[in-house]
Amino acid sequence: MKLVTAIIKPFKLDDVREALAPLGIQGLTVSEVKGFGRQRGQTEIYRGAEYRISFLPKIKVEIVIKDDMEDMVVEAIATAAHTGKIGDGKIFVSDISRAVRIRTKESGESAL
Repeated sequence: MKLVTAIIKPFKLDDVREALAPLGIQGLTVSEVKGFGRQRGQTEIYRGAEYRISFLPKIKVEIVIKDDMEDMVVEAIATAAHTGKIGDGKIFVSDISRAVRIRTKESGESAL
């Protein structure tokens, strides 16, 4: 099993969710996060004063999937979240050694 973690722009969440639905993704976790990468935040002017915003709002999407779905899921997220501008985000893939459905005590891929 794999954990796919994607950090994306907030307005792209619906596009990503819609791109994952045809792949049979039945569940995902979404968190509002803040951070920066190469864009190093941004500068805004408020009431004539310049402010530096170091951490930009982002969305973190986490999905646990079967190993054979990795390429399809990563491609779907990358395509749906793409704007071509700096700050589009990142996708990380990690191995999951165990998953357990608490209600039924199923484990492994059947717990997904």
